[in-house]
Amino acid sequence: TTQPVSLMPPTLIGVDVNKRAWEQAVPLHNRWHPEIPPVATVKEGEVFRVETIDWTGGQIKNDDCSDDVKNVDLNQVHYLSGPIAIETAEVGDLLKVELLNLGPLAGDEWGFTGTFHKDNGGGFLTDHFPEATKACWDFEGIYCKSRNIPGVRFAGLIHPGLIGTAPSHELLAMWNEREGALVASEGTPQAPTLCGVLHTRPLACLPTPEGAMLGKLGHVSAMKGDSEWARVAGEAARTVPGRENGGNCDIKNLSRGCAVYFPVFVKGANLSMGDMHFSQGDGEVSFCGAIEMSGFLELKCTVIKGGMKLLPAVGPSPLSVNPIFEIGPLEPRYSEYLVFEGISVDETGRQHYLDATVAYKRAVLNCIKYLANFGYTEEQVYLLLSCCPCEGRISGIVDVPNAVCTLAIPLAIFDRDVRPKAGLELEALIQGIRIKAIGDVSRESDSSTAPKPLDPRMPV
Repeated sequence: TTQPVSLMPPTLIGVDVNKRAWEQAVPLHNRWHPEIPPVATVKEGEVFRVETIDWTGGQIKNDDCSDDVKNVDLNQVHYLSGPIAIETAEVGDLLKVELLNLGPLAGDEWGFTGTFHKDNGGGFLTDHFPEATKACWDFEGIYCKSRNIPGVRFAGLIHPGLIGTAPSHELLAMWNEREGALVASEGTPQAPTLCGVLHTRPLACLPTPEGAMLGKLGHVSAMKGDSEWARVAGEAARTVPGRENGGNCDIKNLSRGCAVYFPVFVKGANLSMGDMHFSQGDGEVSFCGAIEMSGFLELKCTVIKGGMKLLPAVGPSPLSVNPIFEIGPLEPRYSEYLVFEGISVDETGRQHYLDATVAYKRAVLNCIKYLANFGYTEEQVYLLLSCCPCEGRISGIVDVPNAVCTLAIPLAIFDRDVRPKAGLELEALIQGIRIKAIGDVSRESDSSTAPKPLDPRMPV
């Protein structure tokens, strides 16, 4: 008898969600550095599977208390699978990465959305929502729903929040120099003006050995006293922002059928990925904010020799480039949206000049306060906008002094009609009362205490 032929691509990197991040069979990493060695090598055109743990390394639980979000150890994030070397990739090439299939890991079909505490992570609207909250989501095939936000169900658009190539030493030095200068401006007249209207968080996350996992080079718990490890950890960039190598761009459209073109800064390219999302709204506004999950990616890589020249270098260095991508053919189809506008005037009435961040903040706030009239708490809506398939746009950026941003919410995700109309909601507003919310987000057990960032599983 003939043996059945498997249509599943081989698993290049597997994970066990029941193990700690630093105990995985194939070591993970949570920093960018050119000296983190590859854990696997692939040929051009080879189709392969990569599994990832959730971005916090299993710190957040599927329960109804947000203390885990409040006290999360953010020095550990993001845990990435890789680096993966592509045999023929060389410096100056362009690496085409095709996302052929994506999904949650079997037996781990759930995810979470949260808001960080203002003193441990913060977020886009921390000045309005200073406490940690959480919503847990169950997956039903392509759909998801949450016990914490009843009356909402939508199709996911699964994507890696973070995927990118390794930086060269020169590029890494550029990152550390410019981000260090930004942090040094904190509290001075040179500090960015947005700090006046957004709750001040660290302006950038600089290299630190605390919580560092450097792949084959080892985890901080096992490498204390190793001077060479300490050198790399002291230089290695945090994975928090998107940069020239791609990284944590949180682009929800990087889903099945998408192709991304990454610049190659080191031999082999050294591709890494993680921070898998079941769904995300444009902006990921709550910061802990897509539907975060473990997951898998099926990929194919090809190399365009010398192709990095196709990427425009807009900046002081030939390394000042950014990836480009093609959107895939598979996305949830929604035809009716309710669209909220925001302008660059903050909540105090102060005028800002063509400030799209302030305008988007206003659009999000307008949406939250509007939808809270329909039987939701504002915290429920905030988490929903961070993870549902809403569409954010810069609609106007030239008509002084106001930038205009919009946020479009698909109407079909609700089990009730949330369009403006005469009826119960308007009558309640006229009477000065609110419709009682159904359910609520998970909250802190004691909101009077400060966060104590700690992962009790971490070796001392």
